[in-house]
Formats: sequence, C-alpha cells, structure tokens
Amino acid sequence: MKFIDAASVAAALPMRTAIRALQQALRDGLDPEADPPRTVVPVDHGQLLLMPAEGHSPRGRGYAGVKMATVAPDNPARGLPRIQGQYLLLDAETLTPLALLDGVALTNLRTAAVSAAAADRLAPPDASRLVLFGGGPQAHSHLAALRAIRPLTEVTVVGRTPERARHLVEGFPETAGVRVVAGEPDAVADADLIACCTTARTPLFDGTLLPPHATVLAVGSHEPGAREVDDHTVRHATVVVESRAAATREAGDLIQVIDRGLLDPAQLLPLAHLIRSPPGGPAVAPGRPRLFKSVGMAWEDLVIAGTVHEAAAAGEDDR
Repeated sequence: MKFIDAASVAAALPMRTAIRALQQALRDGLDPEADPPRTVVPVDHGQLLLMPAEGHSPRGRGYAGVKMATVAPDNPARGLPRIQGQYLLLDAETLTPLALLDGVALTNLRTAAVSAAAADRLAPPDASRLVLFGGGPQAHSHLAALRAIRPLTEVTVVGRTPERARHLVEGFPETAGVRVVAGEPDAVADADLIACCTTARTPLFDGTLLPPHATVLAVGSHEPGAREVDDHTVRHATVVVESRAAATREAGDLIQVIDRGLLDPAQLLPLAHLIRSPPGGPAVAPGRPRLFKSVGMAWEDLVIAGTVHEAAAAGEDDR
C-alpha cells in the first residue's frame, strides 16, 4: 500500500485541478445528500472524527475510503496541529487498500477547493478584493484556491487583534500582483470575497456592512454551537450548502437561525444544484450577498483522494 505524504498530495494535484474534479463529480451526478453522516466521538482531550464514503473519481474508477481525523483544541499551545489525521483509500470492488494519504493535507486542499468550486459560480468574474479572517493552513489554502478562480489584487487579513493581524500578514508569502495587508472586520464593506477560516464561536463581522455583490465563504466550524457569520448575513444572503442534511445537522451558522424560525431550511441551495445549473441561470438571486456555508463532507475527501491517487500513479508511470 502506497503512502502519499503532504508534499506529494500538493505535488500530485494543483488547486485548479482539485476544483475542477469536485465540480465534475457533481455534474456527473454525485449526490451529497446520500453521504454518510460524520461520526464524532468525544474523548478526554478533543474529538475523533470518522468520515466514510463510496463513489467514483471524475475518471470513473470506483473507490471507497475513510478519513480518521482528530481535533485537539489544546494542541497549538503545545506546538502541535489542532487537527491531525490520515485517509485510507480502497478499491470499491475488492475493498483492497490502495493508499494512505496525509489527512491534514487532504483536508486543507479539499476544503479550499470546495469553497472555490462554489465561489466560481457565486462571485463576480472581476472579484479582486478578498477579506480573509484567520491565518492558519485553511486561510493559506483559501488564498491559493481563490487566486485560481479570480483575479485577486488585494487581500486584507483580519486577526483577533490588530497586532495579531499584522503578525498573520507576515506569514503569507509575497505573491506577484497581490497586496496583502492587515485590517479590521469592517473591511468587509469593500470586499468582493470574504473567507472565514477560524475557530471562532461567535460572528466575526457585522453583516449589514456587506456589499450586495459580496460572496462569503464560512468554513471554520462543523458544530451546532459555533458560528462565524451573524443573523443578518444568513437572512439576507442566498445561502448555498454542500447538502441540506449536513447543514441542518452541523452548521451552527445556520442552525441557530433556523431554530429561531428566521430561516426556512427549504431555502438552502444545494451546491450540486448550483454547479449543475447553467451559468447566469436563476439559481442565485441578483442584488443580494451570497453565503457558502461548508462543514466538510466525506464525498469531498473521496473525490480528492481518488484524484490524487490517480495523478500520483500517472506520475510514477511517466518516470
């Protein structure tokens, strides 16, 4: 069985290819609503997450797989990652193990690629100003993913404090044509894209400031009690989700609004419907912000893991 480490995951699958693979899987008929629910097992110092799935890669090969991830909130203070894990990829017909992939690299890649797959259908073609909440691996991955689909020229990084924001800016590599600066939450008033990549449990910005053309990507939580965006954002945006079942089970940003009777779950737009609708179609109402709320799903891991495996195998054949 092959082990595909973090560097090999990144080398095998460029971000633009990962985005296209997820979009193609949905166009080919993959049904996120059929995805098995994530299993969350509380342990003394965090959580164990199990995410199994079965399906096909965009090339048509059948796979099964499972990701086992851990969430340890105290780890950053120890100099260790908050999230760790591995992904086991299997042949669908024989259930023979094919590869073990670095779970963190896979998660960082697929989460940002899913966000970009949605933003590619939601954000204006000339979107150039990004406000980025957070400075961890997901923030870096989202910057790379959004640069792959839109002509970004200015990125405003927002941290918990102005000092934290300035420190985070230092961690982003210099990129030709992109100016990265530290900013405050009210920078969303001038943004085309807003990416929320934090561990926050309360809203990060005032939704009344959002321009009507803005696209918000909220990816930082998968717990009913945590949220990154406020009621106004949810109630006044076109809300896109990976699946209605997963969103109403895990997306605190939405659940807390639904539970108060302020949002009808039937109004949630499934990502598959968005991707399959024709460009310029009626899926997204004009003149209002767009919110993509992601919790992370097993089908995404499987599509990316299968595509990485095939790309890595093709690279070995070329040698």
